Amino acid sequence: MSATRYTYLGPEGTFTEAALRTLPEAATRELVPMVSVPAALDAVRGGEAAAALVPIENSVEGGVTTTVDELAKGEPLMIYREVVLPIAFALLVRPGTKLKDIKTVTGHPVAQPQVRNWLAANLPDAVWESSASNADGARLVQEGRFDAAFAGEFAAATYGLEPLVTEIHDAANAETRFVLLGRPARPAAPTGADKTSLVIWLGDDHPGALLELLQEFAVRGVNLMRIESRPTGQGIGNYCFSVDAEGHITDRRVGEALMGLKRICPKVRFLGSYPRAGVAVDDVRPLRPGTTDEEFIAASDWLAHCQDGRF
Repeated sequence: MSATRYTYLGPEGTFTEAALRTLPEAATRELVPMVSVPAALDAVRGGEAAAALVPIENSVEGGVTTTVDELAKGEPLMIYREVVLPIAFALLVRPGTKLKDIKTVTGHPVAQPQVRNWLAANLPDAVWESSASNADGARLVQEGRFDAAFAGEFAAATYGLEPLVTEIHDAANAETRFVLLGRPARPAAPTGADKTSLVIWLGDDHPGALLELLQEFAVRGVNLMRIESRPTGQGIGNYCFSVDAEGHITDRRVGEALMGLKRICPKVRFLGSYPRAGVAVDDVRPLRPGTTDEEFIAASDWLAHCQDGRF
């Protein structure tokens, strides 16, 4: 395995590359763009790279389904880090192009909902066609296949384009979350401001099945930050759930919730416990009474005393 190679959703000039370059270790790694999320992840699975950075969630469009599905169905990988990047688009064009000249535009499918209102107001007759990534859209404009692309302003120089309009976003403070994935290993030590990610499959379909799953978290005071259903591919009505929960697998409340899920669900895939991006320990909400590690330990000791006849 190449310990110095990181892959990412390419080509050069994507928001994913920009997110990857925010990591301190990126300065000492070989950064290799890949044509798709599966290709970036398969390079890690095959030992060609130590890690891959891919988008997983957008604050406007929601989950990046390609990534969510790859983590559920592909050979297991583990999340080690997350990066949250503010997103604003630029309209990139070939030099000399005016707004009135633009008849066709392109960009990643996740970008379209983030610029839809701007597009309707400023280029109502332009035809949109999706591209594999925002940077790939810029490349297609460079080749003359489209008149303009929505991409990061930083991609303009890479593809010999000009930013005709900058700071385009329908929703203020739009962000995309990216995750750094490697092969499974022991999770890093808890920081006090952590997140645990899972994929959970329900058993038989019956009233209250999802509630039973959620109660494993609720009764232990584990807050869910995201839950998203995805089809399993085994027919209409068959779903698994991609979940992000506050806390670390070594926290008693989180560990017991995972054990509870394992008892009632046919399959649970642990995707990692890792530091939350941009969150300090002092920013973490206080735990509900009865859910601290000390209280779980005290309850366990009490039960042991009862079992030993020491009331």
